[in-house]
Amino acid sequence: MTAADAFTYNGGRVDPGERQNIRFVVSETYLGDPVRIPVTIINGERPGPTAFLSAAAHGDELNGIEVVREVAYEWDLDDLAGTLICLPVLNVPGFLAQQRYLPVYDRDLNRSFPGSADSTSAKRMAARIYTNFIEPCDFGLDFHTSTRGRTNMIHARADMADSDAARLARAYGTNVIIDSEGSSGMLRTEAVTDGIAAITVEMGEAHRFQRTLIDEALSGVRSTFAEYGMLDAERVRWPGWRTVITDAREKTWLRADAGGMVDMHFERGSLVHEGDTVCTITNPFKDDNILVEAPFTGLLVGILENPVVYPGNPLCHLVQLDDRTRRVVELDQSPSGTVE
Repeated sequence: MTAADAFTYNGGRVDPGERQNIRFVVSETYLGDPVRIPVTIINGERPGPTAFLSAAAHGDELNGIEVVREVAYEWDLDDLAGTLICLPVLNVPGFLAQQRYLPVYDRDLNRSFPGSADSTSAKRMAARIYTNFIEPCDFGLDFHTSTRGRTNMIHARADMADSDAARLARAYGTNVIIDSEGSSGMLRTEAVTDGIAAITVEMGEAHRFQRTLIDEALSGVRSTFAEYGMLDAERVRWPGWRTVITDAREKTWLRADAGGMVDMHFERGSLVHEGDTVCTITNPFKDDNILVEAPFTGLLVGILENPVVYPGNPLCHLVQLDDRTRRVVELDQSPSGTVE
């Protein structure tokens, strides 16, 4: 589908050169009132691909909302080639309650795609979103954050075995791409199955607007639009270094072996070396310190923000780098700009 044609959805159409802001009905409340999600559709006058930007499939993940809003309402898209569908808040009930899942039966909207018109409430909602605004697209970016109490460095998650998804992930321009098919019911997983290139962009933590991460994410959107010819003035960016984390490369969640309070010694995105003390777990009397060491040299993609843990709680997400990338990261993170 190109912008030379009108974009149609259930109940409306957007002609080339037009923009619409709509509140699209996806469900009903207990009182029978409509549940609506905000959608902005920009149909460029020039032919091009159809793309979606989506956020807040988990209602407490706010960073992506601001990314999508800024693209839709602050960028100059007069010269857009193609059609852009902006979905800043997919999970409106969760957003209103400021919780991760749909309040009805605690369902995960991001395990409910592509949905079904005669199934659970979550799958009915997912079907309304998917059929109208995802299925017509050529590619899309789905923005997420870590869950409450943890934070992620910005990175992409993509099925790198799919050539279209791999192209999209590389075009987005993050330092780290985690290669995975994703779980059944995920928006990106189901989109790729249907031939729509899609990736997840992870960034920061829940319940926050984090300006630095939002700006970096917006740079990725510009890079992506350049790759697909949607905005001629933009350029595909190279992040300086890149690593693709596959199953062949070591990765792990370090978990607490004791309950207590955590002192994290590194920030998200830090390089740690084998044997480094990543964090310390202490009891209320600070008389029994437990040191958590890095089992291999790697990058802290995600770390704990909430400093209290039970045994088994995740502390940080550590991924291994190849030797060449490790040397580049060491140079980049070295205060002196040199590596010993």
